[in-house]
Amino acid sequence: MHPAVSVIFFTVTSGAGLGMIFLIGLGFPVEASAEWVFFISVVGGGLAVAGLLASTFHLGHPERAWRALSQWRSSWLSREGIAAIATLILFGIYVLIWMATGLRYQLLGLLAAFGAAATVFTTSMIYAQLKTVPQWNSQLTPVVYCGFALGSGWLLASALGTHEAPELWGIVLVVLAWGAKWLWWARASRSRLSDTGSSPETATGLGFIGRVRLLETPHTGDNYLTREMVHRIGRKHARSLRRLALLLGCVVPVAILALVWLSDAPALVNLIAVLSMLAGLLAERWLFFAEAEHVVSLYYGNR
Repeated sequence: MHPAVSVIFFTVTSGAGLGMIFLIGLGFPVEASAEWVFFISVVGGGLAVAGLLASTFHLGHPERAWRALSQWRSSWLSREGIAAIATLILFGIYVLIWMATGLRYQLLGLLAAFGAAATVFTTSMIYAQLKTVPQWNSQLTPVVYCGFALGSGWLLASALGTHEAPELWGIVLVVLAWGAKWLWWARASRSRLSDTGSSPETATGLGFIGRVRLLETPHTGDNYLTREMVHRIGRKHARSLRRLALLLGCVVPVAILALVWLSDAPALVNLIAVLSMLAGLLAERWLFFAEAEHVVSLYYGNR
């Protein structure tokens, strides 16, 4: 699949922002001043909003994005939009009351946390439900999306919150998230288009003749399908990007968290871990799309 920059940016930044909203809603320790509460909330909500806005640039007509909300009965994309809007509204009310009274209303916080988790889950299901892409069609896909959102959200919240949050929790969350991704990669490497029951024979409808091979491309030039659904990346480059993603997204953040934990350094140092993990997730998400094979590629000679 073609890796669209807007979608990659959206899934990474909104995941971190929603992960932060989830933790704050559950009561993550934050400095009590109204100014700092406002700043923390703007960062978490801003990342979520920035990601959602970026996703509209992938649409043919971004001005019609609001119409997707009407298809919630059948579309995970529509459910994602509704869940995101509801979450941001609930979180905004929660923060305003918190700033005005100094109190954190648990029920509102839990509702905002539930909405954040639901939004990340619906985002992952947009891809996990696609039987036409065997690498994505897995129960591990929602686990990976939720794990990365929670891990990156914790790093961000710990860097901007207080030092009461033990770094050990962050280490555990980051390692578990990348452990789930490692399992996802192992499964994806074994997934084949034939697992869907599709082949060049079924794609062309010529299987009754025998084995089908491509003599000439169906089109003289590129079209929408070849640009968006057919993308190839060399195994060597994929392995290099995986190592880079693991280094920046897992090894560096865990090392920084361990340093802060053992040396009692200021929690603000965790910002370096946040930036490193986000960079690693950008590489991971690029691979998520670039390595995926859509069954439509069978029509264009892929076997």
